[in-house]
Amino acid sequence: FDPRHCLGTHCYGFPKTGPHRLRFLLESVKDLRETLKKKGSTLVVRKGKPEDVICDLITQLGSVSAVAFHEEVREMSLLKDKIRLWKFL
Repeated sequence: FDPRHCLGTHCYGFPKTGPHRLRFLLESVKDLRETLKKKGSTLVVRKGKPEDVICDLITQLGSVSAVAFHEEVREMSLLKDKIRLWKFL
């Protein structure tokens, strides 16, 4: 979870993620994790800036062939650029 979207950030005077949406997201992720566990898999959930979390995961895993993003928004496009640059440093 990106704290920039959950903790007091606003867009046009409204919270990016209000309490009801945050509860829905957390319940959905919990349900997905439980469903995957029943099928013998798992779900890794991290809190932090995606560009930092993904770089840490790549470092921990050693080799990553793909990174996928579910939603294409301006902020994610900028993050992907940072990650691409990091990979080549």
